[in-house]
Amino acid sequence: MTQLSDRVVAKLQAGMLAPDLTGTRYDAIRYLARGGMGSVWLVEDKLLHRHVALKVLDSVATADDLAVRLLQEARILAGLEHPGIVPVHDAGTLADGRAFYCMKYVVGETLAQHVVGMSLPDRLRLLERIAEPVDFAHARGFIHRDLKPDNIMIGAFGEVLVMDWGLARVGAADPDQRNEIAVTQESSSASSHVTGEGSVLGTPGYMSPEQSRGELTVDYRTDIFSLGAVLQFLARKPGPPNSLPEESSVPRRLQAICEKAMAADPNTRYQSAREMTADVLHYLGGEPVSAYPESLLERAGRTYARHSTAVILVAVYLLMRLLFILLARR
Repeated sequence: MTQLSDRVVAKLQAGMLAPDLTGTRYDAIRYLARGGMGSVWLVEDKLLHRHVALKVLDSVATADDLAVRLLQEARILAGLEHPGIVPVHDAGTLADGRAFYCMKYVVGETLAQHVVGMSLPDRLRLLERIAEPVDFAHARGFIHRDLKPDNIMIGAFGEVLVMDWGLARVGAADPDQRNEIAVTQESSSASSHVTGEGSVLGTPGYMSPEQSRGELTVDYRTDIFSLGAVLQFLARKPGPPNSLPEESSVPRRLQAICEKAMAADPNTRYQSAREMTADVLHYLGGEPVSAYPESLLERAGRTYARHSTAVILVAVYLLMRLLFILLARR
């Protein structure tokens, strides 16, 4: 039996899932990727003469709750106007009955692709720009629930964008969502969400313990846990694609920040993305971090590392003074 390659299978799937754009202002250009609830296409906006990304459900037969969720994602994005969040341009229902929305087409690479070859300080500085849109969303009552390197893009001009708000919701869990849980399986391709009764919304390794248990009390601190997992990813030296990062190379103070963000008890985590970012910036600046109580020796070592040039100059000055005094006594 002839076995089709993954690339051929993807092309066949794309052909079957191609959206019917009859009566719209869009022309399909090419299939881009699988999304959490359907497929994403590069299309041309014939009215404004620009390329945009169109996210559409796989079929009309897709459950009604997914159509509602897709449009909810579009509304959430439309209400979050921030440089770190992709803007939505349009939404509705296609001629074939499938729900869709159009958003800015981002040319760039994922966080995992972007950090290869970067120094640790440069990788860590990205966290502030990742946390800003998350903190912005939290201030407006939204939680993302699926923060991970694959959902963070670095654009062609260096902009950092938090993507895929398909699992986002307002505030704490809605009682109507008691059994609405989907599991995201990690793969080398775009993430896919399998929705069903009793499943779990999120990505293993990046979702909090309370989110993995499907608790109704999940709040913005579940995103803090995910940011901690993203920070741990950034803290470890990235290797070639699809390889596991090194775990032993994370400095203790930095590891303490990760562990505080990823604490099992939400009450002992950082209570905001901004608070967590502040500790990372303190670490980068050689300052004390709230997550790590230093010993006197460690504090002295950190102070020396931060002011080593000044310490050396003072030591040289004192040595010269001592030599001058000794020579003067002869």
